[in-house]
Order: sequence, then C-alpha cells, then structure tokens
Amino acid sequence: MAEAKWYVVHTYSGYENKVKADIEKTIENNKSLAEQILEVRVPMQDVVELKDGARKTVSKKMFPGYVLLNMEMNDDTWYVVRNTRGVTGFVGPGSKPVPLTEAEMKPLGIKTENVSIDFGEGDSIAVVAGVWKDTVGVVQKLDYGKQTATINVEMFGRETPVEISFAEVRKL
Repeated sequence: MAEAKWYVVHTYSGYENKVKADIEKTIENNKSLAEQILEVRVPMQDVVELKDGARKTVSKKMFPGYVLLNMEMNDDTWYVVRNTRGVTGFVGPGSKPVPLTEAEMKPLGIKTENVSIDFGEGDSIAVVAGVWKDTVGVVQKLDYGKQTATINVEMFGRETPVEISFAEVRKL
C-alpha cells in the first residue's frame, strides 16, 4: 500500500468545484477508491473587499485553476483523476505527478503534525521567533487548521492583526 501524498491537479478555470464534486462522486461510487483518494480540496481564503464604501468579506480561491488531492498515486487513481471532466493534468514534469513538499503544504493550512498549545484567546503571548520576534500581544483568534494565532501588534501607531505560527509563540 503506497503512502498518500498531496498532489496538485490543473483544471479549466472556474471548474475547480465541479472537478472536486465529480471526483468525490466517483469515489462515492467506487469504494476501493475511497481508501486511495482521501481528500479533494479547493483552498479558499477570506478576502475583504470594498464595494460602494462598504467592507465585505468574501471567500476566494487561493489558486484559481487548481485542485489539491490527498491520494495514493497509482495507475487507477491517476486514471480516474486524469479522466475527470475539466482536469487538464497533474502538476509535474511531463506526465509524472510530483507530490507537494512539507514546506509547500504549510501555507495552504495542510498540517502534518499538531502542535499542542497552552494558551487560548485572550491570553498574552510573546513571539519567540520569526519576523515579529520579541513582540508581545493578546491572542484574538486561534486557527487550529492553519496552526496559527492572530494577535494585535502596534504598527504605525495603530493596532494591526497579525497571524503567527503556534511554533513561534510562548505563553507569558
């Protein structure tokens, strides 16, 4: 049994959710695939838009034209994904799909290990590494999926929310 890894599939623009739904439907109809294709994901991010002077938060695709798959790569799974309507191919040289590395998966909010934390929202924390090292702030929000804490830091005389990895902070 091969190890499941994350692969990237290129799709026609605007077909990402259709491809995701079609692959999930195929998995549903073929139980042996369910153990080989574990997850199909279209990464989204919340973006604040200004429209007619009003701020509105909308979800946008992080990578238009791409779908992420957590799957075991073999002839069957390759064939199913490659022949899904809207898929133009796997990302990788030639016809050989290349799995994402740990470093590439981290900003996508795909975690490989869980970091346990001893702080919660409202707690004061100190940043011990990274760009904001030696900064102190109060936790506003925790995102366990992305393994990040959002704290307010003072920048240019005003409070600004900053997202920092759990690994870079310690409870005060």
